[in-house]
Amino acid sequence: MLLGVTALACSDGKGSPRNEAPAIKPPASAEGPAAPSAQTKDSASAPADRRLVLFLGTSLTAGLGLDPDSAYPQRIQRKIDARSLPYQVVNAGVSGETSAGLLRRLDWVLQKPADVIVVETGANDGLRGLPVASTKTTIAEIVDRIRNERPNATVALVQMEAPPNLGREYTSAFHQMFAEVAREKAVVLFPFLLKDVAGYPSLNQADGMHPNDEGERIVTENVWRGLQPLLMPRPSAEVPTRSR
Repeated sequence: MLLGVTALACSDGKGSPRNEAPAIKPPASAEGPAAPSAQTKDSASAPADRRLVLFLGTSLTAGLGLDPDSAYPQRIQRKIDARSLPYQVVNAGVSGETSAGLLRRLDWVLQKPADVIVVETGANDGLRGLPVASTKTTIAEIVDRIRNERPNATVALVQMEAPPNLGREYTSAFHQMFAEVAREKAVVLFPFLLKDVAGYPSLNQADGMHPNDEGERIVTENVWRGLQPLLMPRPSAEVPTRSR
């Protein structure tokens, strides 16, 4: 049940998403047009002295079913502001998107410079039972495209899971895929997005798939655990190493 909910959470469930499209509006794709998603105030026009954190993802990133300022990227922005860190968040999540869908819109969303790019993708591939090898190739290509377009950006990949009804062999290969891409492409791997949330009715909306407000608080902590070290100032004597 736990991983089944995980994969389902990345689709809109009803075909009528609410807060699922990106702050940077992409051109219409084969997966359908997107409406504006919730985004942090002024995130589309960050002050010149603030660096950009770009979140690419599915409805889990867009904040489907939540209030406009309750998606985890918006909560991350509040954590950033509370610590007076010089970063502005842009939420570019799209409901129901596969890794191939993200790849198709990547050139568009990368038009705006970004210093940290967080990629949450692949779970809808698992929901559809797409070949793991194909999804891995696509995610690797996404990382390569980001590197080509934004060579100075730090790239992070979010761990996702596939539903258990696809069998142990598939779910195991799917799980391992993220660590393999992170290792092969030398990017940061964030914890499982829905850790301690997926499969818990009290932490999810009525659809049983998308986190409710309380669940989103936990999701935010899962993401912040991986993101915070990338944003904190380093001692001047330390030479920062960029993800490659």
